[in-house]
Order: sequence, then structure tokens, then C-alpha cells
Amino acid sequence: MADTPAKEDPKGQVSDAVKGNWVDHLAPAWSRPYLRLSRADRPIGTWLLLLPCWMSLGLAMLSDGQATQHDLWIAVGCAMGAFLMRGAGCTWNDITDRDIDAKVARTRSRPIPSGQVTTKQAAVWMALQTLISAAILLTFNVNAILLGIASLVPVAIYPFAKRFTWWPQVFLGLAFNWGALLAWTAHTGSLAWPAVILYVAGIAWTLFYDTIYAHQDTEDDALIGVKSTARLFGQNTPQWLQGFLTLTIMLFGFAVLMVTIEHSPAAMAVALLGPLAMGWHMQWQLRQLDTDDTAVLLRLFRANRDTGLIPLLFFAVAFFL
Repeated sequence: MADTPAKEDPKGQVSDAVKGNWVDHLAPAWSRPYLRLSRADRPIGTWLLLLPCWMSLGLAMLSDGQATQHDLWIAVGCAMGAFLMRGAGCTWNDITDRDIDAKVARTRSRPIPSGQVTTKQAAVWMALQTLISAAILLTFNVNAILLGIASLVPVAIYPFAKRFTWWPQVFLGLAFNWGALLAWTAHTGSLAWPAVILYVAGIAWTLFYDTIYAHQDTEDDALIGVKSTARLFGQNTPQWLQGFLTLTIMLFGFAVLMVTIEHSPAAMAVALLGPLAMGWHMQWQLRQLDTDDTAVLLRLFRANRDTGLIPLLFFAVAFFL
């Protein structure tokens, strides 16, 4: 049964989990394999799914100058939805990748290949998380609900992308940044160009951070034939990352300019400092990059939580100017 291996810590722990995480030390033993399926012991993915939602909500509020109690619920609902849908997506990913994960050093300790849960148990867990997410989504307006349903398409496709394209990170970006479209629509009632441009900027950002992440597995991926931008770029990775950095900040800045063009010069200037500061943080990562050091790669990948939080601080100040 799933309970037994989970009690055999540290054997039940996943190799790239955050050390001292709450799942391995505080969660009931029976729940640990399922929480590990959801990557609750590796919260960075939830942040990276949530941050485009909050960025877009911040832009939408800047656009019309309105902030209501419902916006607070949108922010909280997106946070809960990000945790749940990231968990459901990761569970789906582990189901589809169970044979590949067993062949990769970093992933063979995951719950399915390590025998902590069966594929059927994982599928039930995935369905439960999706249903709870759906209940949250139904509290939003109709257009946001439709966008939420549509998000299942890139989520379903992503795990298979590395089998047929050298650019699976694009498919991850399509899925992980969908909240930029949804949160804007949840606030305004309809989709608009600033949200679409922010969505594309988010895809470029995902290409930046997930290429860094993928460099951890290049040797194993080459042996088993799994494709990634890390393998595609090889020694040219820094130049490509610089390009993704530039594209991210240019598009993000354009989206900010579109929503603040009729605001006061002070509000526009402060809001534009958001993507610029974000770019500074990405440039810092690029200076630290060592594609042969897995510890550095994981640290830089996780640093992107702060990358995405930085512009929110500037948006908050700009809102009151």
C-alpha cells in the first residue's frame, strides 16, 4: 500500500525536494506520497503558476483603478487554484512519465516509480484536485470559467511535448501562464490585449527559468531520448537565456505601458520599474549560471519566485499614485 514506503524516511523523500519541508516532517504518513505527487514538498512550481495570475490581476486593477473585495477573492482563489491545479498537473505528468522517471536519477524517487503509490491511486488523486479546483473556478464570471476550462488543453499536452519537440518549455509556458488570461478576465469580465501580451511575456520567462531547470537532466535525457531546450541550446544556453530575458521584459513593459498610458506620469514610471527590476533579477541569475552545477541550477530556478514577486511591489505602489 502507499502508506508503508512513506514511513521509511528519508527513503520516501524525493531527491530534489526542499530540505526540511513540511510534507516530509509534519504531514501524516498516509498523505505524504500524495502530497509529493502534488509537489507540495517543492512549492516553487505553485509560485510560478500563481505569479502570472497576480501580475495580471495587478495590471487589471491598474487599468481601471478599481479594487474590490471580489479582487481579494480572485487573489485568494487563484492561490488555492494554483496549488491544486499545479498538483493535478504534476500528478498527470508523473502518470504519463512514470517509465521515463524510473530511468532518470533525479526523478526515480518520485512516488510512482518508487512504488509509494499506484497509477490508479494517482489518477484518483488527480481527479480530486481537479474537482476542487473546478469548484473555485465556478465562483468567477462566465468568461473566466470558460478560460479555466480551456486551460486543461495545454496542461494535458505538456507531458508529451518532450517526446516530439525540442521546445517542450514552450508548452509548459502555455500552461503555466494561463492565469494571466484568467485573472484579468475574472476582474474585468473580458479578455484584452494587455493580458495577452503579458501571457506571451510569461511564456518567454518560462523558457528562461525552465531551460535553467532542464540543464539538471541533460545527460539522462540524452540517454533516454527526451528533448529539451537545455539539450538543444547546449553551450549556447547563456545567449538564448539573454534573448528570453530581453523578450520577457520588453513585452511585460509594453503591457504595463498599455494600462498606464493615461495615468499620471508618476504612476506610469513606478509601474514600469516593475518589469525593469524583474529584468535586473533575471540578469543576476544569468551572471550566476553554471550549467554543470546542479545545485546552482536548482537554486537559480527556485529564485524565480522572487523574480515574479518583484513587479507586484511596484504595481501596488503605482495603484495609489
